[in-house]
Amino acid sequence: MAGQYYELTYIVNPVLEEDQLKAVVDRYTAFLTENGATVDEVQEWGIKSLAYEIQKKSSGYFVNLYFEGPGAIVAKVERQMTIDDNVIRFLTIKYDNKMLAYRELQKKGQTPVLRERNEEEQKN
Repeated sequence: MAGQYYELTYIVNPVLEEDQLKAVVDRYTAFLTENGATVDEVQEWGIKSLAYEIQKKSSGYFVNLYFEGPGAIVAKVERQMTIDDNVIRFLTIKYDNKMLAYRELQKKGQTPVLRERNEEEQKN
């Protein structure tokens, strides 16, 4: 393994135009690649409601990014996000072996079902 595996979730200001949102996502994907990381997957979840207001905003544009790279890159990308006014919040998670095994199952579409949801739960 060339580095550690990470999951980076960040929330972008939802008032940006679609092309501005795309530019923010592309900027951080390119930043990681330029600094020696290998981006595995970028998931744009779209605009979601926040549990509580952040910077007087009740919603945000959520992005989830998986990458592999050296540990030093985390501090670099988090520093960039801290000074970027368009990024409301971010969270980086370092994967351990169990999380990596689960991630591989996710990629293959073979994640285990812990329990079936009944009709009432599916409506909510």
